[in-house]
Amino acid sequence: MTEKKLLAPIHPGEILLEEFLKPMEISQERLAEDLNVPIEQIKEIIEEKRGITADIALRLSRYFGMSERFWMNLQTRYDIEVEKDRLRERLDKEVKVYAASQAL
Repeated sequence: MTEKKLLAPIHPGEILLEEFLKPMEISQERLAEDLNVPIEQIKEIIEEKRGITADIALRLSRYFGMSERFWMNLQTRYDIEVEKDRLRERLDKEVKVYAASQAL
């Protein structure tokens, strides 16, 4: 049985950079200033060293006129995919699958 090659999860920082900042020609410095957050915070998100917090999601949603859930969902999806990749074999070994027919 061949194992499928998994694509790496996409970090919200990559989406922020590639889908928002670059096309809109917004610098990281300008975004940090407009959001009223330290530039280091934005740089670390872009460099995938930091995740999107609820605070940043609220600021980004207001700035771009979007739902804060968009940003939080990106982060949640990323976190789940990273953990799924990391724990895949361990979960298969350690966690049983509930079957309704077994409960009867």
